Amino acid sequence: MTALKQRLVRLIGTAGPISVAEYMAACLGDREAGYYTTREPFGREGDFITAPEVSQMFGELTGVWCAGAWGALGRPESAVLCEIGPGRGTLMADMLRTLRQVAPDFLRSARVSMVETSPRLTKIQQEKLKNQPVSIEWYREIGDIPDGPLILVANELFDALPIRQYVKANSRFVERLVTAVKGDLSFTAGAGSIDPALLPHGHAQAPDGTIFEAAPARTALMQQIAERIATGRGAALLIDYGHLEAGFGDTLQAVSKHEFQDVFEKPGEADLTSHVDFAALAQTARALSCRTGAMTQGDFLLAMGLLGRAGQLGADKDEASRERIRSDVERLAGPDQMGTLFKVLCVSDRQSRIFPFNGDSE
Repeated sequence: MTALKQRLVRLIGTAGPISVAEYMAACLGDREAGYYTTREPFGREGDFITAPEVSQMFGELTGVWCAGAWGALGRPESAVLCEIGPGRGTLMADMLRTLRQVAPDFLRSARVSMVETSPRLTKIQQEKLKNQPVSIEWYREIGDIPDGPLILVANELFDALPIRQYVKANSRFVERLVTAVKGDLSFTAGAGSIDPALLPHGHAQAPDGTIFEAAPARTALMQQIAERIATGRGAALLIDYGHLEAGFGDTLQAVSKHEFQDVFEKPGEADLTSHVDFAALAQTARALSCRTGAMTQGDFLLAMGLLGRAGQLGADKDEASRERIRSDVERLAGPDQMGTLFKVLCVSDRQSRIFPFNGDSE
């Protein structure tokens, strides 16, 4: 039993069951025993590999998108280039290297901002980016970054924000809670219910036991981003695994050493995430007068020139190196790997049409 699990069992025994959101927040962010505050999750030696760690091509093509967004905004002076949840700094390093080549004027005046809540990860990012020829500032909250037109990137950020779960019981959706029984954690049904108006179409026909996930924390962050973009101009590229249409299902999952495990097995020692509802995020942004467009990660990377960039990288390499590049392309964009599971959402101000803007999603 982990130290955090012991503490949660005692807490529940004293104060009663907690929400799934409270459980996620404790597992990921507890100051003494939280996953992101105490462990190195990234890379082959960690628990999972993010797209920037798979290949430099991901960050390079994201940098190309940033250059295009800057151009679509009218090449503004003093734009803010921001990444939220920068991991080990790999994505920003690849983006900056690319932008120096394709949009040097952008970098000359841009204010590069990193938003990171973990002091441990901040130190790793600062070490990774210490030799960059641009000034980089770190902030704990998106509200603290400088004013100006915003070009923002977030990769695998929203999936780690806490969710609430509701389970259908006796024809109504009641909140799913975490309880403790004889020293073990488990789910139980609470008394509080969700407003049926917030449920997806078809909820009345869903059988008992159906799970619905809501994410107020994700909605709140999307509101912050969209309000900033709508009032100060800009665009955001949000990349995560999830679904483009609202629906039902239990997507809460724990991963340790690249393998799935029970969500209650090792609280604080395994990554805890859930799938992102991109339809809900887009709806939130459009309600604040932003444009949105969405597609799969595979379609996005292919449209940005993934195959051409792979060909460039492999042109002067040996066959083994070219095979590794082909494998990376398949992992990033293949329909049976990250290409379909991961989605890309673009949010922009109403004056701008920035790829992948969808004219039907204003």
